[in-house]
Amino acid sequence: MALAVVRDLREHWAPASAEELERFETDVLSGFVLARASAGLADGTNRGDVGHLEQIRTWFGRLLWDMEPADVDAYFGKVLQNSPSGTRLARSQALTT
Repeated sequence: MALAVVRDLREHWAPASAEELERFETDVLSGFVLARASAGLADGTNRGDVGHLEQIRTWFGRLLWDMEPADVDAYFGKVLQNSPSGTRLARSQALTT
C-alpha cells in the first residue's frame, strides 16, 4: 500500500457567499423535513417544527448553526421568558432535533 499526497481543498475554493449559505440552509431544512416525513412523522408535526425553527431563525437573524450557548440562553431565558412552558418545550425540541 502506497501513501498518497493529500491536498487541502480550502486553497482552491472561495468562501461561500451569504446567498450560497442561505440556499444551503434551505436545502438542509428541506432534507430535515424529507427525512422526518420518510420516517413517518405527520405533516402537522413537521410543519410545527419547521415553524418553530423559522421563528428562532427570524429572531436570531443568522444561520441557526451559528448559534452559541449564550444565544440560546438569551432566546429561551429572555425572549420566551413569559411564554407558556409548552411553547418553550416545543421550540427547544425542534432546535435540538
